[in-house]
Amino acid sequence: MTHLLVIGGSDAGISASLRARELDPGVDVTMVVADAYPNFSICGIPFYLSGETPDWHDLAHRTREEIEASGLSLRLETRAVKLDVSSRVATLLGNRGTEERCPYDKVVVATGATPIRPPIEGIEAEGVHVLHTMDDTFSLGERLKSTSSAVIVGGGYIGLEMADALTHRGIGVTLLEQAPAVMTTVDVELGEIVGRTLRDHGVVAQTSALVKRIERSANVLEVSGEGFEPVVGDVVLVVVSVRPDTELAEAAGIELGVRGAIRVDRSMQTSAPGVLAAGDCVETWHRILERPSYMPLGTTAHKQGRIAGENALGGKREFQGSLGTQVVKVFDLAVARTGLRHIEAEEAGFDPLTAQFEAWDHKVYYPGAQRMTIRTTGDRDGRLLGAQIVGDYRGQVAKRVDVFAAALYSGMSVDELSDLDLSYTPPLSSPWDPVQMAAQNWSQSLADA
Repeated sequence: MTHLLVIGGSDAGISASLRARELDPGVDVTMVVADAYPNFSICGIPFYLSGETPDWHDLAHRTREEIEASGLSLRLETRAVKLDVSSRVATLLGNRGTEERCPYDKVVVATGATPIRPPIEGIEAEGVHVLHTMDDTFSLGERLKSTSSAVIVGGGYIGLEMADALTHRGIGVTLLEQAPAVMTTVDVELGEIVGRTLRDHGVVAQTSALVKRIERSANVLEVSGEGFEPVVGDVVLVVVSVRPDTELAEAAGIELGVRGAIRVDRSMQTSAPGVLAAGDCVETWHRILERPSYMPLGTTAHKQGRIAGENALGGKREFQGSLGTQVVKVFDLAVARTGLRHIEAEEAGFDPLTAQFEAWDHKVYYPGAQRMTIRTTGDRDGRLLGAQIVGDYRGQVAKRVDVFAAALYSGMSVDELSDLDLSYTPPLSSPWDPVQMAAQNWSQSLADA
């Protein structure tokens, strides 16, 4: 009987484990989880903290009983502290401090990512929180019960979602972002729209703000630095970015690559025999750039984990690459992107043109029509390279960016978007979908250039 060891119980780990069991119900799969919360939706944490998802148990994609019923052996509150790739033995450390040796035939490393703690003086002070695990969530949730004001350091996805969540709870929020606009994964023009939305909902959003110090004064925390006046809050949330968790792999001599992530080929095989890896701890093949990158996304982790689980049993499947397709809801806005932004396309050696276009999400004569702003990026030879969209979250922004993503996956030109047979009814779209209108606007901009 094949013994597959999976280290990590989030998106990549659970996908690898379940795929292996799907292919071979006789395979022995042990999934090692560092905490007590296997297969929980980390992406759902802001909605639990906002109160919109009142019961944290609902964040579990599957209960422990459901996971074990699928035939997996769960080892909760257990960490893999050593991987001997030559003898194919992992050393596991339980929550009572006892070590044990765990032999394996194949292992999938799915250790995920960890929050980056920027060099801020006082970041370890009481009342300063990161947000990445369920334990982080419970700690912050307890603090929020007696909180009336909060300072968020970081204007990325989690920072924006938490600004929304805390405002929903009636907590006053100041958000500090080092870049010229929030949400640096989209162009500044769209980031500024998001910033205005934050301010319209009462968030004090300060950009070009470099945080240097956090000091406790009486019962509040004072945050200071460059580019902004000192601000105070009952709690400070630091959510600037993440880095791949590769300590176990590095100690085992496994090769690292882009941004210190585990180097894998497209079959998710590492440099060590018998060791595959997937998820936020690994490099990601970029479908447009055709080279490794680092893009920690839940959707990507699920795909990579599934491939790792299949290939651990002798499969030959390859990861087809990521486009970095993402969407986030911030108050009443949805902000989405896929592919390359203009500056990213330039850096990659393309000759890009980016055109911005505004369209109604459906026919204006039907009530509730909303404007959306679309930025389309293509190479001047006509190849589609990327798109970004901002609009009311009820206006199917996610659907539209998915159309762009499917076109990018297929290698379509910008002009070919007009040939797609997309759905239409007045309450939901127009005879020419906004994606197609944006594509036609891009082509006209190219002709006028």
